[in-house]
Amino acid sequence: MNLSLFDLIAFDADDTLWHNERYYRLGRERFRAILAGYGVDPAGDERLDAIEIRNLPYYGYGVMSFILSLIEAAIELTDGRFRADDVGRLLALGKEMLGANVEIYERVVETLAELSDKYPLMLITKGEPTHQHAKIERSGIAGYFRHIEVLHDKSPATYAAVLERYQLAPERFMMVGNSMRSDILPVLHLGSWAVYVPNEMTWAHEHAEQPSTNHQRMYTINHLAELPGLLSKIDP
Repeated sequence: MNLSLFDLIAFDADDTLWHNERYYRLGRERFRAILAGYGVDPAGDERLDAIEIRNLPYYGYGVMSFILSLIEAAIELTDGRFRADDVGRLLALGKEMLGANVEIYERVVETLAELSDKYPLMLITKGEPTHQHAKIERSGIAGYFRHIEVLHDKSPATYAAVLERYQLAPERFMMVGNSMRSDILPVLHLGSWAVYVPNEMTWAHEHAEQPSTNHQRMYTINHLAELPGLLSKIDP
């Protein structure tokens, strides 16, 4: 007989377990430096954000989607003057980002080790599968997860498909992550549990309004290391 409240606890990867958004912000700085050579100042990231979001249905999430959006934005912002050699510089930036080290947040390994002794764990991330699987392998923490899912997007429908695939009841599933839009709201919609770990480096597109009332199945913690203590209270 399973005495635990949860049959499985899932974790987001990017900006929950390891650094990710800061590489994109550094990429934007490089982009702005290149555009300065054309006398162009993007004056904030609103236009680039709009292009990235517009391209999501075509390119999905990830580094190459980001680079293609940078190239498109550069062509627009320079009225077509953007040179082939600078396209090459942006492509080289993409290769750097794809090969960047995976830097795990402090105490993530200890937290996963502790929780994996009591719960089956899953990793649920989104993005380009080859890159995401490479990062997972380089992270050194794949062994803590019984299951790994790389999704094209995170929505109620894609989470529902995961739950069906593993024959999980929504009320016995918990998702942990830094994105209100992708990690929290979709699983609450299904009747699952969610733990929000805010991160100031989260991409603006992943922001969303929190539920207006205290949701019985949603919790907020300041650091992933607080999760075992939280679970000991709600699932003693």
